[in-house]
Amino acid sequence: MPRRMISETPVRKPEDASRRPIRVALVEDDRRLREHLRELLSGSADHECVLDAGSVEEALQLTPRTPPDVILLDIHLPGVRGSLAVERLRERHANAIVLMHTVYEEDDLIFESLSHGASGYLLKRTPPARLLAAIREAHEGGAPISPEIAHKILALFRRLPPPPPYEEASERLTPQEARLLVLIERGFSYRKAADELGISVNTVRTHIRSIYEKLHVHTKSEAVSKALKSGQI
Repeated sequence: MPRRMISETPVRKPEDASRRPIRVALVEDDRRLREHLRELLSGSADHECVLDAGSVEEALQLTPRTPPDVILLDIHLPGVRGSLAVERLRERHANAIVLMHTVYEEDDLIFESLSHGASGYLLKRTPPARLLAAIREAHEGGAPISPEIAHKILALFRRLPPPPPYEEASERLTPQEARLLVLIERGFSYRKAADELGISVNTVRTHIRSIYEKLHVHTKSEAVSKALKSGQI
């Protein structure tokens, strides 16, 4: 008697995220640009558009077919500004990475976006091929930033004062302690320093003990020397 063949339901293997298209959500109020971006993503074998919305509020209300991997977010949107909505969108789509996509290069908007959790900042004049590559770069853990934006970030950091050495970062003198040490360096006695600062001699002594502890010294000359070297006076 011939053996009866039993058909089995094939076991569905877990989806391999490295082989499937990158799922992208678009939040852009310019309808024509949004359609252009959707067509760009649809024409790529490595990307797909799973959500498109004209505002942050609409994006938060819509439920995509599948969770997005990357959210391409404009800044100047009706309602909530995109740079302020990064955290809300990431709460809604916990595994998504947010890329800012805008015509604006204002410093405050750049840093507002990045400080709220955006992983990159691309200008809308970015060529289509570079935009698709940037989406993949962000999906793979990178932080794509248009060159013009990178220059602005570097320029800002060049203007910032250098941070204090690590070992002294937690030993900063208060303004009152620094003023007192300047007077001591000029040869003021505790009494004259107290009169100059409008405090009591006992308060001066308290400040001196605090200065010694913070700078890890035991004499006034050591305190003045170390404070000068660290730029605190």
